[in-house]
Amino acid sequence: MQTTKAHWYKRLAVTIGVAATLGTQAQKGAVKVVLTDPANNILFQHQTTAPVFGKKETSPNIITVDDGPKFQKIDGFGWALTGGSAGHLQQMTQAARTALLKELFSPEASGIGGSYIRLSIGASDLDEKVFSYNDLPAGQTDTAMEQFDLGHDRIAVIPTVKEILAINPNITIMGSPWSPPVWMKTNNDARGGSLKPEYYPAYARYFVKYIKAMQAEGIRIDAITVQNEPLHPGNTPSLLMLAPDQALFVKNHLGPAFKNAGIKTKIIIYDHNADKPEYPISILDDPEAKKYIDGSAFHLYGGKIEALSKVHEAHPDKNLYFTEQWVGAPGNMKRDIAEHVRNLIIGASRNWSRIVIEWNLSSNPQLKPHTDRGGCDRCLGAVTISQDTVKRNPAYYIIAHAAKYVRPGSVRIDTNIPGALPNVAFKNPQGQIVLVVLNDSKESATFNVQYKKRSFPATLNAGAMATYVW
Repeated sequence: MQTTKAHWYKRLAVTIGVAATLGTQAQKGAVKVVLTDPANNILFQHQTTAPVFGKKETSPNIITVDDGPKFQKIDGFGWALTGGSAGHLQQMTQAARTALLKELFSPEASGIGGSYIRLSIGASDLDEKVFSYNDLPAGQTDTAMEQFDLGHDRIAVIPTVKEILAINPNITIMGSPWSPPVWMKTNNDARGGSLKPEYYPAYARYFVKYIKAMQAEGIRIDAITVQNEPLHPGNTPSLLMLAPDQALFVKNHLGPAFKNAGIKTKIIIYDHNADKPEYPISILDDPEAKKYIDGSAFHLYGGKIEALSKVHEAHPDKNLYFTEQWVGAPGNMKRDIAEHVRNLIIGASRNWSRIVIEWNLSSNPQLKPHTDRGGCDRCLGAVTISQDTVKRNPAYYIIAHAAKYVRPGSVRIDTNIPGALPNVAFKNPQGQIVLVVLNDSKESATFNVQYKKRSFPATLNAGAMATYVW
């Protein structure tokens, strides 16, 4: 689905809008329905014919929504804003870029309301080159961080974040490093290696400098993860950081450095696949490390999403975050939307995650830039940008179905899962109930949604999903 500059406002009205119609429906007590049915080329469409609550019904398939039990609060849904993503946006004309950013991030009726972004601290593998904020000639060191500079981020990332903040000042921002400066590493290379113990204090100062430098730019970093994918040293950039090393770094250096500097930015550990829940659990088992840690972050390139609940059960006082999953180019609307909604929007949320972040915000038709030696050459952005032409991809619709109505501050509430109808429900700050349902079967499914002794009927085609709001 493509649009050019001339069609932006029409696109916003058709895809996001129907605001007046929805307002009329709400006045009549009807349920708002946003439908995605890829097999029929229906993508995030507000339905003008809406079901209405009636008397309680009996049906083989009943989703019962109960807002009595309360689970985790929701911080938001969004995308990673890589250096490459920001570069694509900055190559657009101002008018087209502003229109797209409003569509992606505005919490108003015209937007889909992305509410969370993840930045790389230094380069990620979706940057055009490897860099840190303290790159030095071979043999030199700077433990005092006197030469720290945001440098390359000033070209596209920082200007783009500032534009997003102008649209949504309440956007939440996380930062994640792929590698420390190479002079701190055992192999003096951006790829792989480990952090030398003698540079633990310097690397803690590096984080402090980053947070303060971004704050000076008007950008508040709400949370950082200690290391992106610490068990994957084969990417460029990357770092091997085993759990005992991360525990030592947090409890003896990063945590105290934040405390001494008066920094309130959350410290989040792990930030890797769901196949190793013992990694964050082992760190949280150390009370001296735990006192500095807000929670743990996960990806799903390995393991099962239910592993998040294992961490919650071991440490229910700590939060969980789902921080990355990619869609492979060229993308498959039916397969990718179903898979990511099942595992992430529904699965991660039902397993205590406060956020869902897709990797990443934008790509170009050539899937560039990316680094050599492991950089992702198949990562499809939520949108593909070619000058001012925009194509919306699976990750756009995946996030839209949650972000639009599950606003920050929402709380997950209880539902059952009848048959092949995975679902999750929330109560948002406006007092609305938001229910996301996927028909994960190969046949059309008819079901009833029951809430407080009332119910409404619904039907979803095979592979279709809907967000219901009342």
